[in-house]
Amino acid sequence: MLFNSLEFFIFLVIVFVLYWSAFKNSTKAQNGLLLISSYIFYGWWDWRFLSLILISTIVDYLVGSKIDSNKNKLLRKRWLWVSVVFNVGLLGFFKYYNFFIDSWVDMISLFGYDIKSVWTLRVILPVGISFYTFQTMSYSFDIYYKKIKPTRDFLSFAAFVSFFPQLVAGPIERASNLLSQIINKRTFNYNQSVGGIKLILWGLFKKMVIADALAPIVDDIFTNYNSYPASTLVLGVVFFSFQIYGDFSGYSDIAIGTAKLFGIELMSNFKFPYFSRSIAEFWRRWHISLSEWFRYYVYIPLGGSRKTKLISIRNIIIVFLISGLWHGANWTFVFWGVIHALAFIPVFLLGKNTNFKNDVIGEKSLFPGIYEIGSALLVFFMVTFSWIFFRSNTIRDSFYFIERIIIKFSFETYLHPMGYRMVDYYILVVLFVLYEYRIRKDERNPFKFKSKLVKFIVYVIIIFLMLLFYDSDIDRSFIYFQF
Repeated sequence: MLFNSLEFFIFLVIVFVLYWSAFKNSTKAQNGLLLISSYIFYGWWDWRFLSLILISTIVDYLVGSKIDSNKNKLLRKRWLWVSVVFNVGLLGFFKYYNFFIDSWVDMISLFGYDIKSVWTLRVILPVGISFYTFQTMSYSFDIYYKKIKPTRDFLSFAAFVSFFPQLVAGPIERASNLLSQIINKRTFNYNQSVGGIKLILWGLFKKMVIADALAPIVDDIFTNYNSYPASTLVLGVVFFSFQIYGDFSGYSDIAIGTAKLFGIELMSNFKFPYFSRSIAEFWRRWHISLSEWFRYYVYIPLGGSRKTKLISIRNIIIVFLISGLWHGANWTFVFWGVIHALAFIPVFLLGKNTNFKNDVIGEKSLFPGIYEIGSALLVFFMVTFSWIFFRSNTIRDSFYFIERIIIKFSFETYLHPMGYRMVDYYILVVLFVLYEYRIRKDERNPFKFKSKLVKFIVYVIIIFLMLLFYDSDIDRSFIYFQF
């Protein structure tokens, strides 16, 4: 069930009305409704994979209790490993099994042995498995590190694991934030719900107008890159930068806004990352929930920055390699992670990885300074370059793509694959960047205007653009569903 579909709108209205009317006086009943609704929402794609969510829920619920009840450190660690091995094993089989088998066959072929893999299976990737396995593992980790106490309420825990607004593509929530809200009583808050509707509208705009409008252009350029000049390839990469941002951050906005309708606050997942002035700041603003997950459960346990510089660099490389592999079973994602690690390490060695932690670009003035603009453009260039590997089908395609840009440079005017005016898309992206700059200090309030008339006009323009750019013929699923 897609956020940008009519069936989801009907589904959401029904659940919302039941939640605040028939079930408003019982937290347990509300949680039961959320659980059933979440399973319906997820089962809309393939009901067979509901068993995976249920099993993962049961395992970590039991593991959490076992970790807490054991005072022996060794036994606590063993139970933690049960959670890690189970969830990583589940994720590894469905997402990486064929990837590693095929990689093994390719490696053997380098030594002159031409073998065909008899172990390859037709494994279907369950939607959202990378997200909910990490979310359930975080519960076991937090109990092990004594950050939280385990809950005895299985219904609430199951609702936490499967909470439908963020189930498929995040944010990846920690139990200390989401589970605590699910356990406690919620009351209807008009302003919170209105704020949720605004975020849903903004998220739909980013998805339907920015991401979906740019998708056919990006697909055409990356599919036929051998036929296009360098100028067109650069355009394709830049447009992909905004496509993936509009697509993923749009999903997060809709998820956060939807949760608000049920009296629940999810963490922010994007804070205008393309205005970052260093690669470290970028990762504090892009896919924040995943960055924090790796920081708390991988980087810090490995030693973080507490030991030698060499060990810290090792930890940084490990985190980015795992982050790349988390995104997909392809060496292109691993290479993408390596690029970000290589960009992050110099910032870390110079001790500038904590710069710009508590401010935004243009913090003290309407316009950013020359240094800020230059730094932001440099980071955007580096991130955009890395997207070539992220978007390409193979490593070979990535390097051929780059080769055509650098070695075979030429400039020609690009024509839209469906015959539309390209100038409309250039204007759209520029206006989107300017609007995001205006709201850069508050990602939760995209329509903050003093004048009610101006606010009304903005609403009308956004809805008009959503209707104008809507195309029923394109694939309207979200990019991160594949991860």
